Amino acid sequence: MGAMQKLAGLMRRAIEKYDMIQPNDRIAVGVSGGKDSVALLVGLCKLREYIGIPYEVVAITLDPCFGGVETDYTPIAQLCEQLGVPYVLKRTEIGQIILDVRNESNPCSLCARMRRGCLHDAAKENNCNKIALGHHYDDAIETFIMNLFQEGRVGCFQPVTYLSRKDLTMIRPMVMAEESMISAAVRHEGLPVVKSKCPADGNTNREKTKEWIRMMDKESKGFKKRLYGALERGHISGF
Repeated sequence: MGAMQKLAGLMRRAIEKYDMIQPNDRIAVGVSGGKDSVALLVGLCKLREYIGIPYEVVAITLDPCFGGVETDYTPIAQLCEQLGVPYVLKRTEIGQIILDVRNESNPCSLCARMRRGCLHDAAKENNCNKIALGHHYDDAIETFIMNLFQEGRVGCFQPVTYLSRKDLTMIRPMVMAEESMISAAVRHEGLPVVKSKCPADGNTNREKTKEWIRMMDKESKGFKKRLYGALERGHISGF
């Protein structure tokens, strides 16, 4: 079985387990250009062929324009054309705002918040009732650990979140898929990846957490699996 088929199978399991998609949903897929969001887009398009639920997909990219420079998303636009999916590209000033906000102690958090707000607005403008995000199994474990050690709270993002203020539902169909499987699917399918020009890329708390979890999993086989199991068994954040 191909890597993309395996990924689509796990996405289907998550969609069914958490009741993520209903007939005639119009789903905005947040496509940053990174491997996770590109795999999510392709996986959701493939699933439409056999999941037995009719739904529409719209791809939305927000360019943060770091350093005031626009990113070339032509490979993503071409992929959407192949998939027969409408593609919306919005240029924003998020990059400049983040980098020009002096003494911003947590630029990543502000950037994420602003991108989320823009994505919500873009989804509404394109008549979508759901937004699909590319968070996966490893992201869930990392978020759980970061919340525990950095904020002293037990919690994670939710597989499904309803935003009553916006009347939008956020879904994370890849939450059961490990990052290594997603990377394999992207490589196997030869999917285009447009790298982030983010100045903090690769040097964040999440990267350090990822490294620590990798080390713990090496030392104590099944560490990641037990953490994810704890999320599910404890029904933490709707898992």
